[in-house]
Amino acid sequence: QVQLAESGGGLVQPGGSLRLSCAASVSIFSIGAMGWYRQAPGEQRELIARVTRGGTTNYADSVKGRFTISRNNAENTVYLEMNNLKPEDTAVYYCNTAGDLLNWGPGTQVTVSS
Repeated sequence: QVQLAESGGGLVQPGGSLRLSCAASVSIFSIGAMGWYRQAPGEQRELIARVTRGGTTNYADSVKGRFTISRNNAENTVYLEMNNLKPEDTAVYYCNTAGDLLNWGPGTQVTVSS
């Protein structure tokens, strides 16, 4: 069974930065496109960033220009670099495929507050 494990979240002040990591138990190259999702309290989970096997990226408008998704196929890891964080970025962040979803990992909490 494929396992995904997110890490790197925490409490950060507005304008700050965090780098999230997602380690997969299988080859992410074989999976294909990977994505970062987030779920804020009372909201539905949403896809915010996507990276293809070859490195092409797409972003939700809410994070475009501030977040950068990347992947290391050799290490089966997906990253999300988050800059200029805002209070509305507060959520639990998850990684998963950008296609047929796998079982969700535990996520990592990001809280942006002064």
